[in-house]
Amino acid sequence: MDGARSTLDDRRPWLPPRWFIRSAWSLQRGAYRLTGGRYPLRAPTPGRSGLLRLRTVGRRSGQERAVIVAYVEDDGRYVTLAMNGWGDPPPAWWLNLRAHPDADVDTVDGSRPVLGSAARGEERERLWALVGGHQGWGEIDRFAAHRARETPVVVLEPR
Repeated sequence: MDGARSTLDDRRPWLPPRWFIRSAWSLQRGAYRLTGGRYPLRAPTPGRSGLLRLRTVGRRSGQERAVIVAYVEDDGRYVTLAMNGWGDPPPAWWLNLRAHPDADVDTVDGSRPVLGSAARGEERERLWALVGGHQGWGEIDRFAAHRARETPVVVLEPR
């Protein structure tokens, strides 16, 4: 049985085709607009991550960009992972946030300005474990092992 488990654990995480992912994002944005921002946003609950809308400034366009990401809370801060599924390229929102750390988040409790940064060292390890303990992220240690670069743990600190 260990041989079968080893083969299963060595497989890369399954990612749906790009067209499917882009369609799902479009549906999510449409649902957000149709419900006046109520859906799909949700607050985190014990063991389950929440969903927020992150608004950044495009690093090249200078225009507002928005994305809905899963998050957990840590002492009044929002914590998420900068990933494109489990694919290697960093998500555009993370590149935008690195270029322009001042951003805004929309949650079920309303909008607020935040300052985005990557957690480092022991804080990163603690927050990585915190995120991994919530439903919906998958087996983050196993999946992250297949990426060419370390997955940034993003902290959105209220300003």
